[in-house]
Amino acid sequence: MVAIGLLARRQRRYSNLGSVAEAEVRAEAQLELSRHLDSGESLKWSGVPKSGVLLRGSDVFLIPFSFLWGGFAVFWEFGVITSDAPFFFMLWGIPFVLVGLYITVGRFFVDARRRARSFYGVTDRRVIILSGLFSRTVNTLPLKSLSDISLKEKPDRSGTIYFGRPHPMASWVAGMQWPGMGQYQSPSFELIQNAKEVHDLVLEAQRAAA
Repeated sequence: MVAIGLLARRQRRYSNLGSVAEAEVRAEAQLELSRHLDSGESLKWSGVPKSGVLLRGSDVFLIPFSFLWGGFAVFWEFGVITSDAPFFFMLWGIPFVLVGLYITVGRFFVDARRRARSFYGVTDRRVIILSGLFSRTVNTLPLKSLSDISLKEKPDRSGTIYFGRPHPMASWVAGMQWPGMGQYQSPSFELIQNAKEVHDLVLEAQRAAA
């Protein structure tokens, strides 16, 4: 009984810590978004993507490919360094090794960093998406002009809301996080909690703004 009581208290403690963290994230999102509101505009919802390093569906193919690429690049560079090959061949292999390191390991941390700097909001007038690895990009979509709003939901009720038709290569682009490939992604609330509720809220706000 004592052990069960200790376990229950520990679970409540972790639950409370999680609640505090979520409250801090919501407060940060509201603060960031409030800086971009127009006069008289009200914020109906604010949120952020899931945090941390995540695996995506496209990683079923990307991870084996990254190991093949990275392994070959390292094998090539090692062979050049340990042989009497011209110095040019050593330089030639360095970019391939760097690309291999990025697609094998680095892209996961770039993705996590990008999501950590992303904030989403719905106002009575528009959808706001704040993002950017180093500089802040503000993408606003007037509710009245949104014509294609779709939801991709997971069993845990998290999901992604797309504003516009999702590009066929969207999952590969999200997995690779390669610079300059953002043009192949529709604006979205990516990997948010309670995605269905937010999706319904956006539709309700759109009807009210019509």
